[in-house]
Amino acid sequence: MQVYEGKAKKVIPLDDGKAIMEFKDDATAFNGEKKAQFRGKGWLNAQISAFLFKVLEENGIKTHFIGIAGDNRLIVERLKMYPVEVVVRNVVAGSLKKRLPLEEGTELPEPIIELYYKDDSLGDPMINHHHAKVLGISEEEIKEMESIALKVNEILRKYFAERGITLVDFKLEFGRNERGEIVLGDEISPDTCRFWDAETGKSLDKDVFRFDKGDLINAYEELYERLTGQAPTRR
Repeated sequence: MQVYEGKAKKVIPLDDGKAIMEFKDDATAFNGEKKAQFRGKGWLNAQISAFLFKVLEENGIKTHFIGIAGDNRLIVERLKMYPVEVVVRNVVAGSLKKRLPLEEGTELPEPIIELYYKDDSLGDPMINHHHAKVLGISEEEIKEMESIALKVNEILRKYFAERGITLVDFKLEFGRNERGEIVLGDEISPDTCRFWDAETGKSLDKDVFRFDKGDLINAYEELYERLTGQAPTRR
């Protein structure tokens, strides 16, 4: 079986309908133009993703997460992934501030959902429901993914707020399992979300690396500790 390797993860298929998702220490930004390695990043992303998948499962969201398979590895259900990223935005940041006449940090009156086509060669362009239909994704499938994404946002926004963290925005990916269900896949980590300290606005995510805001591992470790209530055990 073919091993898929992306910029920050490897997916190793197993024979029983499962796969190993291995998180790397690599960090990339701006479509791979900026690259670096940070010892311990893979461990932190794997552990944070596992923790958040458990939170979502406990609140009725179906995910591909099965268990932890090692320091930087998760066991997951193998999915047939959709070539679409579903982005939920609660606060103006990142590319949104270039597209709306609103200041960075402005809280949106309601969450905004955006769709992006997963293709590095095209720069992961934003698409709409009509584009998705041309790509073979039905209106019903897109609406179900968007509905799940809003439920995820409701759960995680509250969860992070209780820990003094603002969930600014985040990216989700979905796939179908062998039973035909649309299931949340990929990861939920500071690589794929924006987290700000609710009081100071300090970044606790990959923007620390993107924009040289400080020590990336320190930011990820702080996020891990505030989420789990425990100091990281490995770096």
